[in-house]
Amino acid sequence: MRSRTTGMWWGPAIEAPDPGALARFYAELLGWPIVHEETGAAVLGTPGGASFLVFQRADGYQPPVWPPSPDRQRPMMHLDFQVGDLADATAEALALGARLADHQPQDHVRVLFDPAGHPFCLCRDDG
Repeated sequence: MRSRTTGMWWGPAIEAPDPGALARFYAELLGWPIVHEETGAAVLGTPGGASFLVFQRADGYQPPVWPPSPDRQRPMMHLDFQVGDLADATAEALALGARLADHQPQDHVRVLFDPAGHPFCLCRDDG
């Protein structure tokens, strides 16, 4: 964007009932700092501020389901994270409050839910 200046944050916005709590979950999971927080919103940035995840409050939030079901909220997007050790990364995410999905479609990927119910994937780095 031409009107964007150094220090401005931007990125995908993820809805949650408690954006600050969800930002803290991802801050711990990824090791990224929370760079902005206000009532109803929190922003996580990569070290150096090149990429951002925005978390915003959604009243009446309904978490998506995995796998998709015709009568329920479908995931509109999900986050993928490449990891070196799938078992260790999964254990760390679970210790931080993630939940393991029942449906696991691939051996080298673990589908989990963050504390607000958004699916995300840990993908083993096979080189």
